[in-house]
Amino acid sequence: MVDVIVIGGGPSGLMAAIAAAEQQKKVMLIEKGSKLGKKLAISGGGRCNVTNRLPAEEIVKNIPGNGRFLYSPFTVYNNEDIISFFEGLGVALKEEDHGRMFPVSNRAQDVVDALVSELKRLNVEIRLQTTVSKLLMDDEKILGARLADGTEIRSNAVIVAVGGKAVPQTGSTGDGYPWAERAGHTVTDLYPTEVPVISKESFIQSRELQGLALRDVAVSVLNKKGKVLVTHQMDMLFTHFGISGPAILRCSQFIVKERKKNGDNPVQVRIQTLVDYNEETCLQFLNKLIKEEPKKSVKNLWKSIAPERWLLFLMERAGIDSSLTGPELSQEKIRHLARELVAFTMDVHGTQPLEKAFVTGGGVSVKEIEPKTMASKKKYGLFFCGEILDIHGYTGGYNITSALVTGRIAGMSAGSLE
Repeated sequence: MVDVIVIGGGPSGLMAAIAAAEQQKKVMLIEKGSKLGKKLAISGGGRCNVTNRLPAEEIVKNIPGNGRFLYSPFTVYNNEDIISFFEGLGVALKEEDHGRMFPVSNRAQDVVDALVSELKRLNVEIRLQTTVSKLLMDDEKILGARLADGTEIRSNAVIVAVGGKAVPQTGSTGDGYPWAERAGHTVTDLYPTEVPVISKESFIQSRELQGLALRDVAVSVLNKKGKVLVTHQMDMLFTHFGISGPAILRCSQFIVKERKKNGDNPVQVRIQTLVDYNEETCLQFLNKLIKEEPKKSVKNLWKSIAPERWLLFLMERAGIDSSLTGPELSQEKIRHLARELVAFTMDVHGTQPLEKAFVTGGGVSVKEIEPKTMASKKKYGLFFCGEILDIHGYTGGYNITSALVTGRIAGMSAGSLE
């Protein structure tokens, strides 16, 4: 018999086990993999983006999937508490762009090691390479967990922190969804978010732009009426299968949702290379450059505007021979190029699968979770935290903040059950 069983040794599970054990409770942490904190160790490119220092409002804005649910948990435990917690464990943090917090050492492993040594200090029983096959429950409450080898472990509380379905090599293979359903919970549709995008456009198929990066462009997703659903101004990349990079990852969930709405038809993505111009002002700008150096070939005249491969590609689309001089071009062609520079539009045909995504969209419905305790409203003694919940944000420390906050609160609440 233990007081609290925590299933899953990722960020939210580690945090939950520590918080429960701090209340002098007997805690068992069960992880099916061979080591703890696998996803933490690879997060932030191996540097671990522990949290984000932006104000709560901004954090919620960066969690388009049910971020508002977190307002209430943040009153109990928030991103500033996460920062103090890690500094208390001896992991000094530093702030980078957009509020992202990293260990000063730039080593994700330091974060994992600090959490694991805290678990040991609190005498949490850690069982690695142990698979839970089902949760034990009666009509009212949770009773414990059954392992794959048939062993039953009884407990007063169970915290499910098994993650979603993204990055399955870290062990998140969606084990928790059927358990949640058996306990009476709704699991909303699962879909990939923060995922590269696929396009069947001929220039993608021919790979002519493969490897081309565009810096600080504005990428928009349009609905079938041409209305902008979302815009992200960041870097992007053309690949052999479509488009990727930070701006595209952030737009990807909007592409998934729009395809669900429009019957899986292609979705239009618009790329604005010159973010400070519209078609008219861009046309004037191109003409001004021609006036200044009328004898120069347009290829050399305009080369500072955009990466050369991209500019030549857009000029070809506008039917412009790049070896001609400005005065030799018709205004119509120059206008066509201006339009391509401010509103290049392409079709995309879906995303890579959930297994290739960084974050799972969908999960255990947050309507059935008590926001201040992370307790199930369906089954006494059952708690959920982390990515199994239907909460998903952009990359940049937002998902991990959600995991650590919900994990901490689940552990505090499970540890205080009598």
